[in-house]
Amino acid sequence: MTNGLGVDAALECVGTGESMATAFSIARVGSVVGAIGAPHDVVVPMDTVIFRNIGLRGGVSPVRRYIPELLDDVLEGRIHPGLVFDFTTELSGIKEAYEAMDQRRAIKSLLQIGTI
Repeated sequence: MTNGLGVDAALECVGTGESMATAFSIARVGSVVGAIGAPHDVVVPMDTVIFRNIGLRGGVSPVRRYIPELLDDVLEGRIHPGLVFDFTTELSGIKEAYEAMDQRRAIKSLLQIGTI
């Protein structure tokens, strides 16, 4: 898509070594990789950072802070978070939801409780 040049910025939000490696591999020389959230078994490729001059910035993702502000928009259909949630279950399936995320079979699990 970039004709071999790479992207100006890559945002890594999964937190795995594979996703971090992907972010750095698609970044063009002189670009920046942003890492959001809590990493799991991630190694920063220092050779790439130094020799391709790719910056790394990161920070936490305090999602609980935004819930009061955004929840009504999600429930009313004004915001569609469906692209993030790739595993859906009811409350009785909460154990499977966490296992799916832990085993990297799901990015984010959505619990459907009651009728929306």
